[in-house]
Amino acid sequence: MFISSFLAFATMLIPPFLTASKDSKQMTRVLIMLGPPGAGKGTQAAILKETLNIPHISTGDLLRANIKEETDLGEKAQVFMNKGELVPDRLILDMLFDRVSKEDCQVGYILDGFPRTLPQAYAFQKRLDETSKVIAIHLDLPDEEIVRRLSNRVVCSSCSAPYHLIHFPPKKEMICDTCSSHLIQRNDDKEEVIRSRLEVYHKQTKPLISYYSKEKSLQKVDCDKPKDKITKDIFSILRKVY
Repeated sequence: MFISSFLAFATMLIPPFLTASKDSKQMTRVLIMLGPPGAGKGTQAAILKETLNIPHISTGDLLRANIKEETDLGEKAQVFMNKGELVPDRLILDMLFDRVSKEDCQVGYILDGFPRTLPQAYAFQKRLDETSKVIAIHLDLPDEEIVRRLSNRVVCSSCSAPYHLIHFPPKKEMICDTCSSHLIQRNDDKEEVIRSRLEVYHKQTKPLISYYSKEKSLQKVDCDKPKDKITKDIFSILRKVY
């Protein structure tokens, strides 16, 4: 397994702030994963979580958890959802800051998929206290490489086993190795859908790159390389920055 095999190397590169005593005065490091769909944000966030032992927080998961547990914030969000409206950013931020106030987030935490827009970034930054420091990791990948990667993903129509027609193809063309069922392409992996998602990314989310660059919080990582090399680059950056 990739994550397990990389732990020994990554441990050597753990930034000093993450090995400091819990009793010492230190900043809370907020790692924000930025980049287009298909750049590997989820994969790298999982490795960071596993290696650094800090939470990986998804605002989508937080929203679903608050609704399921019928918290006060969840009930307020449900009102908007019942009307077919988007949950306001202020409610999402309330849920997020309630979560990061927990003890396991005091050293640091990882955000993947938030903020998505400049207004969200402004509101998030405004609510951070002076003990929090943002490190925005920009996973950069050209659009055409994203289309090539994602449009070659297929899954088994029966057992849902994943394949990649270039990097992990089935032994028989479009036939599952495990159950011999036909492989299919999910709608999200069709080229026209991918390009539509990229258009939304460039319009709504890419401006965050300039924002965090001006804030001197941005660290760029070239993702047109194997994922183990990307991980090494991320840890090397964290080591140099702190």
